[in-house]
Amino acid sequence: MQEAGVQQGKAALPSPIRKQRSSELSRRLKRNKWLYVMIFPGLLYFLIFKYAPMYGLVISFQDFKPFKGIAGSEWVGFKHFERLFNEPDFLQILSNTLILFGMNLLFFFPVPIILALLLNEVRISAFKKTVQTLIYIPHFMSWVIIASISFVMLTEDGGIINELIAYLGFEKINFLLNVEWFRPTYIIQVIWREAGWGTIIYLAAIASIDVEQYEAARMDGANRLRQIWNITLPAIRSVIIVLLILKIGDVLELGFEHVYLLLNSMNRDVAEIIDTYVFTAGLRQGQFSYSAAIGFFKSFIGIVLVMAANRLARKMGEDGVY
Repeated sequence: MQEAGVQQGKAALPSPIRKQRSSELSRRLKRNKWLYVMIFPGLLYFLIFKYAPMYGLVISFQDFKPFKGIAGSEWVGFKHFERLFNEPDFLQILSNTLILFGMNLLFFFPVPIILALLLNEVRISAFKKTVQTLIYIPHFMSWVIIASISFVMLTEDGGIINELIAYLGFEKINFLLNVEWFRPTYIIQVIWREAGWGTIIYLAAIASIDVEQYEAARMDGANRLRQIWNITLPAIRSVIIVLLILKIGDVLELGFEHVYLLLNSMNRDVAEIIDTYVFTAGLRQGQFSYSAAIGFFKSFIGIVLVMAANRLARKMGEDGVY
């Protein structure tokens, strides 16, 4: 009854008011038309490549046959999820994925923040721009190039790192096949490639801080470290929280290409993660439904963790993602 009354009230709005609202909406659209034009390509990208493919997730619950299509394939319920959880290597693969993610969070996540704080303290503009350019460049190189450069530097046969180790009188280290060196190599490559690029958002956040706060702090006798601790970090805290929440959502999404390029038969016990397992056990053998089930599992865990982290952030007084 109440909903019917609301609908009746909307319908009973005087015609001049409806026309006024319509004209106001039209004016807003015209006033911001170029903003909507700029948004459209990005919106189209997400609709085509992010939302439309979600329809294909239904094959996670089917025994999908390409020649039968989604409509003709047999429904099997949670069969593929049960297979994943009962897989003998599942716990090991999940453990490898979580360990690498933990290393990302512990060692990589703070680096862009520290770099941004250091760059913000540089007063020589030319030097600052040069450093920024140098640390941005690796981001534009593919993981194939990063892995190739690492191979040339770390190989026992003429690699510059091992030659230096031998020159100092120590025994050469097989970085590429040694199980103990896989994870340090992985995280160093991540930092090398992405740390500089990650500073962009933090530098933009720092640039929005009112300079009068720094002037007042200097008048009170605060040195640069005190200014960073009491002004800069609190001012960019909300940005750090948002990026941390988004990072947590990628807990099982480490990326296939990077790890696959480092993966070999000697380090598989610590290097096999969910993304590489999907390729080797799923797509390579044509098990599309099984691969889709693993992808569905990853996405579900990611969205749950994002929502939980966002809820926790809001309870702590932060804005969160939404």
